[in-house]
Amino acid sequence: MIDDGSAIHYAAVPRGTPVYASDETEVGTVHEVVDNYREHILDGVVIRTAGGDLRFVDGPEVSRTAERGVTLTITAAEVAGLPPPDPGAGSFRPKVGGGRLSRLFGRGWKRD
Repeated sequence: MIDDGSAIHYAAVPRGTPVYASDETEVGTVHEVVDNYREHILDGVVIRTAGGDLRFVDGPEVSRTAERGVTLTITAAEVAGLPPPDPGAGSFRPKVGGGRLSRLFGRGWKRD
């Protein structure tokens, strides 16, 4: 049994947290947690495998998010067959030096 600590909300899982398959094999680390903000649900987790590849794990395949680990409902062999994440629309963050007028006119954000 994996000692992953207490359960936490998926949004609180930090980058670098170990990811375990259902057969208790460590399959990588959390690279990014993808949230569906509109519906307030976990969309999935992007993991970095030991080989450095990125893989997308869909939300229903995430069994548990905890302080020291994320556990999946799929085996390590199934994780190896997962696709890489879609590049998507990208993520944005506020531009600190933009000011209120810049944000008002839509220029207060920059792409990560």
